[in-house]
Order: sequence, then C-alpha cells, then structure tokens
Amino acid sequence: MKRIKHISYIGIIAIYIVHTGCKVPGIIQTGDVNRAPVAYTNSTDTSNSAAINWKEFFNDKNLVALIDTALHNNLDVLMTMQEIEIAKNNILMREGLLHPRVSAGGGLGIDKVGRYTSTGAGDASTEITPGKIVPEHLTDISLGFQASWEADIWGKLRNAKKAAFVKYLATTEGKNFVVTNLVAEIANSYYELLSLDNKLEIIRQTIQLQQNQLEIVKIQKQASMVTELALKQFEAQVYKAQALEYEVLQQITEVENRINFLLSRYPQKISRDTASLTTLIPNRMNAGIPSQLLKNRPDIKQAELELQVAKLDVKTAQLEFYPSLDITSTLGIQAFKPGYLFRMPESLVYSLLGDLAGPVVNRRGIMAEFKTANALQISAMYNYQKSILTGFVEVSTELSNISNIEKVYALKSKEADVLLSSVDISNDLFKSARANYLEVLTAQRDALSTKLELVDVKERQFNAVINLYKSLGGGWR
Repeated sequence: MKRIKHISYIGIIAIYIVHTGCKVPGIIQTGDVNRAPVAYTNSTDTSNSAAINWKEFFNDKNLVALIDTALHNNLDVLMTMQEIEIAKNNILMREGLLHPRVSAGGGLGIDKVGRYTSTGAGDASTEITPGKIVPEHLTDISLGFQASWEADIWGKLRNAKKAAFVKYLATTEGKNFVVTNLVAEIANSYYELLSLDNKLEIIRQTIQLQQNQLEIVKIQKQASMVTELALKQFEAQVYKAQALEYEVLQQITEVENRINFLLSRYPQKISRDTASLTTLIPNRMNAGIPSQLLKNRPDIKQAELELQVAKLDVKTAQLEFYPSLDITSTLGIQAFKPGYLFRMPESLVYSLLGDLAGPVVNRRGIMAEFKTANALQISAMYNYQKSILTGFVEVSTELSNISNIEKVYALKSKEADVLLSSVDISNDLFKSARANYLEVLTAQRDALSTKLELVDVKERQFNAVINLYKSLGGGWR
C-alpha cells in the first residue's frame, strides 16, 4: 500500500513538471550581426598601428609622462577599477548560491501552556523520570546546525554564475575603453597646447613687426607722407594683435587646466616640447582590415560580451518557470533542562525536508521578467552591431581626414610663403610711396591669419593620427 502511495506521489510530481515545462515560453533568437566590409580601401594589408603600445606610439617624453600619470590617478579609471572589483565579487556571490548554506546557533526560551489544552494535559500526565513530571514552566534549550540548499537541477544557478563571469570580462573591456579614450584625449590636448604656444609666438612676432611699422608710419606722418587715418589704422592693428595675444593666453590656461583635471591634480604648469609644431612629423599609420576591430576595440569587445550576458540572462529568466528543489535540514540537541542537554540519544533532534515548488499564481510576473530579458537581449545585439558600425565609420573617416589634411597643409604652406613674401614687397613699396597703407595692412593681416591657420592644420594632422589610433583600438595596451 505504501509503495502505491509513493508511486502516486512521484507520478503527480512528474505530471506537474511536464505540465509546467510545456508552458515555458521560447527564447526569441537574435539575428546574425551584419559583417563589416573586408577592407577600408582597396588595400588588404593586415599591418595595424593599434598593436603598438602607447609608450612606443608617442615619442614625446613629456606626453608619455602625462599619460602615465593619468593612468595611475585619473578618477574615471579608478572608478572603473572599482566596477571591476564589484563584478568580481558578484561572481563569488553567484558561486556561493551553488553550495549549501550552513549556519550554527542556539536558542533559549521559556514556555507555559494551558493545563486544559491537549499539550498541557499531555505534559501533566508525562513523567520525565519516575516520579518527576514535566514542569509547568518549560524551558527550551537548543544547540545545533541548520542547512539549506537549492539543488540546481535545471542549471539556473550555474547559468547565473556564468553570466556574472562574462559580465566581469565586459567590465574589464569597459575599463580598457576608458583608458583608450583617456590616452587620446590627453594626446589631443597636449598637441593643442603646442599649437597655442606656436600661435602665441607668431602673434608676438607679428606685434613686434607691427610696432616697428607703426614707428615708421609716425615718422612718415610727421613728414606729411601719410595721413592721420593711416596712422590710426596701423595703431588699431597693433591693438587687435595684442588683444589676440591675451585670448590665446587664456586658451592656454584652459587647456593646461583640462590636462591637469585628467591627471586628477590641481592646476599647474604643463611641461611640454618647445619646438615648433610645424617641424614635427605625425606617425605613419597602418589601418589593417576591418575584422581586426573585433579584437582591438574594447567597446566592440565589451558589446559582444554584454550580448553574451543578455543571452544568459534570458536563459536564467526562462528557467524561473521550472520548479525548484529546496532541501533543508537541521541537526542538534534540545532539552528543557541543561542537565538533559547532552544525554544521547534522547536530546538529539534532526530533520530533513525536500520541497519541490514551481510558479502557479505569479507566472504573469515571471513572464514580464522573461520578456524584459528577451528585449534586453535584442537591444544588446543592436548595440553590438552599432559598435561595429561605429568603429568602421570612425576609421574610414579618419583615414580620409589624414589624406585630405596632408593636401591642405601642403597648399597652406605655399599660401603662407606667398603671403610672407607679399608682406616684404608691400613694405618696400610703401616706403617708396608705390603702395598705399591699406595694401600693407591687408598683406600683414592675411599673413598673420594664414600662419595661424597653418598651425591649426598641423594640429589637425596630429589629431587625425591620434583619433585613428584610438578608432583602431590602440591605446589600452
């Protein structure tokens, strides 16, 4: 008879499990990620500048020192390190759920039940030892262990642990992406600083030339060779150049403070190369092939790992529909009097209980969580696809930028040479009264503007190289 009852219970449980499993919703499968083109241009050379360590990529010792300081002190980097620590601890927490939870403790209490109750009446007629009945005020002393364990029969807990591990890897890639952006930002700011230094030197040289020209015009005015209007025009041009000098000085302060902020230190002078920016030559770049972005760019690797996490989360959410098996047990000693506590086996107590339970009423809430996880999985797939597309577009843009800026710089250099010659010519013609003062002023203004633009173009050359290095996934190694 008992055997029949056990078989009946097992049958009921089996039917329940099958019935529950049949109602488990399916996971929406994400589509394939669109593949990037095989090459950026017609070249299929696999040489890639992203593989170069940033200490070797940048050959300016002052810039290398700034980047090194930032990587140790930058607050964003330090915060991402804490995110990595959190992710690491989450793995340990998930792993702990796979093992039984055991606790030890004891209890002390007192209890009195009514005499006219089944318990009270039973105690009044029960003798602990011959001639000694159970006390009316009954103390309760216990010592022992309690254990509980969820048997991971469907792999839900193991799946969650794996998701935590992949999330840890994604967080590490997130930190690498922060480093890549930090290196590029400091390098761009450093060359902006060099550009401003060069502009400041050009402006000061121009001011000196304009002041010398102004003295000549004053003499000519006294000799009635020029009018008062010409004198005022030359004087105004000097004031304009002097005002421009202070604007550049302010810009230098702002860029220095920006760099100091990235280094997590208070404002101070930034050590830098004093050579003319126009004499420096940017690195020659090798872009490799688009497929290399998948292993070089931390943001793409992070998006790929987060897609894996989302898929594991969907699987975990799906397994919530299945019944869970919880096993609880206790083992200890219990008595109403200290003297009886260690009398064996009378004071020994133990229990073992297995609970198999599945969702019945709250399936709608679990379904909502499952659908949310499914939507997050699809969103992660789109984000992964977007990160690949972003990487390809950025590299393609910077390759074009480098090529066109080289041509712009070559033409601007020729323009600057021509305008510098025109300044000398206009000055000589003005002295011999063969050119008016407006021609001299125009030549000086155009020459100053072109020399400043030439420095800007040189800075853009370095920015394009640095941005391509970042776009290829360089800077975090």
